[in-house]
Amino acid sequence: MRANRDMELPEDFWIPISLDTKNITSLSPFLVPQDHLGSSGLFYTMAAFMFVLFVVGTGINILTIGCTIQYKKLRSHLNYILVNLAIANLLVSCVGSSTACYSFGVKYFILGPLGCKVEGFLATLGGMVSLWSLAVIAFERWLVICKPLGNFIFKPDHAIACCAFTWVFALCAAVPPLCGWSRYIPEGLQCSCGPDWYTTNNKYNNESYVMFLFCFCFAVPFSTIVFCYGQLLIMLKMAAKAQAESASTQKAEREVTRMVVLMVMGFLVCWLPYTSFALWIVNNRGQTFDLRMATIPSCFSKASTVYNPVIYIIFNKQFRTCMLSMLGMGGGGDEESSTSQSVTEVSKVGPA
Repeated sequence: MRANRDMELPEDFWIPISLDTKNITSLSPFLVPQDHLGSSGLFYTMAAFMFVLFVVGTGINILTIGCTIQYKKLRSHLNYILVNLAIANLLVSCVGSSTACYSFGVKYFILGPLGCKVEGFLATLGGMVSLWSLAVIAFERWLVICKPLGNFIFKPDHAIACCAFTWVFALCAAVPPLCGWSRYIPEGLQCSCGPDWYTTNNKYNNESYVMFLFCFCFAVPFSTIVFCYGQLLIMLKMAAKAQAESASTQKAEREVTRMVVLMVMGFLVCWLPYTSFALWIVNNRGQTFDLRMATIPSCFSKASTVYNPVIYIIFNKQFRTCMLSMLGMGGGGDEESSTSQSVTEVSKVGPA
């Protein structure tokens, strides 16, 4: 009986478009395996990939939070945003990657429509917090190092406010699909859920939501990252030019440039696929495309739970030393360290 009720409401549950001219509306991703979208090998490969993301992403982000709790020298207010990033990554890993792993294993979204909304909302919320955290990290570094406000001192209250800012803005992006502006539906191979950015159902005003996300959750944070790191590089290059004879200054300038490139590339790898695909869909309504391609943006965004911690935390010398000590692989995590060492590498924008 329930299956019959579900089949009467395809617009609420699954994708009202075609794949290779074959209509898939009658094949609910909540009821039957989506074998028509790919081979069993493809689904199992994706399940294995999501399992790796879940294990590694969960482990590395829990380790980040655990190190911050254990070592006082990591509890700098400049590290608050890194912990905030770890919490957001943990949300995506524990909810998004684990759910996708299970669903790919059975080849359909077995948790049903309500589970789809919950998973889509929480994964989007964590992703948006992570996205805005990257922008806030860039802003913090620009503020602390370039000192555009002169003698302004970045205090713990400011760091907490920045963290709260990321959650407020993330809620502004994640809540609308629950209220009728777009919606959360299975995407790609129909084994994970996200905002509806590729169907032709005008009831949910998907086009306007996509443009909102592009401006609010890509253009603005990306512009912030590029501006802040650009100003930082200009300042460092001027310092390197003024101290051309200093080998340490030249080395620092090269290391920071490399880190900035990695940070910008990390942001683009995570969010450019979503942005590009969504904008293409909005501007090419009616064009046939392979739904399997819609899985790619989701994979890149979920993989950020691994590569963002590598870029922002493991490349951070102080965090790396404490992690190794916590794992019993080094003795550099001792509490008695000099005051100067208590300042996180975030303020240096790169490894020492």
